Amino acid sequence: MQQTIYLAGGCFWGVQNYLDRLPGVIRTQAGYANGPDTAPSYREVCENSGHAETVCVVYDTQLTSLTALLKAYFAVIDPLSVNRQGHDRGIQYRTGIYYTDPAQLPEIEAVYAAEQEKAGAPLAVEKLPLRNFFTAEEYHQNYLIKNPGGYCHIPREVLEKAGEPHVQEIR
Repeated sequence: MQQTIYLAGGCFWGVQNYLDRLPGVIRTQAGYANGPDTAPSYREVCENSGHAETVCVVYDTQLTSLTALLKAYFAVIDPLSVNRQGHDRGIQYRTGIYYTDPAQLPEIEAVYAAEQEKAGAPLAVEKLPLRNFFTAEEYHQNYLIKNPGGYCHIPREVLEKAGEPHVQEIR
C-alpha cells in the first residue's frame, strides 16, 4: 500500500536527494507547504512568503514504515534549530512533518516523543496537518542529481552512505 508524508527539513535539494535513497520510497517531489493558499515562486519563498521548503514523499508501506522514514529524517536535521538548517536561514527552512492522513498521527507522535526525549529539549519541528503544497519549479526537482556539486546541508558522506538515488520525482 502507498502512503504519503510531507517533510520539511531545510533546503529541499538535499532532503529530496536523501529521501530518494531510502528503501521503500517510491516517488518524491520538492515543493512549498503550509504557507498562504497561493502558489509562490521560489523568489517569493525566499522573501518570507511563509511557505516551508518541503518534500512530498510517497512510500510503500510493505517496504518501509513511517517510523523508519521519520527516524531517517530526524537523522539529517537539527530538530532544535528554529528556521535554520546548515547555513540556510529563514522561515522557508523550518522543519516540519505534515500529514494528510490522521491515522498517521500516532506513529508521528511516537517518533516525535522519542526524538524529543533524546534531544532533552522541546523540538522546533512542526507537527501539523498539511494545509497546502505547491510544486516547486522544475529546476529544483532532483537538483543535486542535475547539479552534483550543489550545496547541501546534509553531509555528502551521509548521502553516499544511504546509497544511490533510485526513485522518480512525482509528475
